[in-house]
Amino acid sequence: MIEIFIVFLIFGLLGIVLIFMNKFLGPSRTNPSKEKQFECGSPFLQKGINPIPIKFYLVAFLFLLFDIEVVFFFPWALIFKEMGLTAFIVMFAYIFILAIGFIYAWKKGAFKWEN
Repeated sequence: MIEIFIVFLIFGLLGIVLIFMNKFLGPSRTNPSKEKQFECGSPFLQKGINPIPIKFYLVAFLFLLFDIEVVFFFPWALIFKEMGLTAFIVMFAYIFILAIGFIYAWKKGAFKWEN
């Protein structure tokens, strides 16, 4: 335990020393070309970031809700014969919860892309 503390202490002090060395030893002369904004080394192209439509976030949320959750069907299918009725009841409850989410998204108009 003490070894981990020593490692954190050494690297924390190293980080602080390097920041102060940069501040005191680095060049501090400024000119107008240094003060200009740039994007990855190229001249400034636009003012601010364009907003991303809310449909992008809605698609991501629906993907997580319905597509990723399907991954849990595969282990269920593998153990279905051994578990019998218990596995069926548990998966029925799981599908029921997913169906509630699907119905909620449908009622809110999440699947109407033209609006």
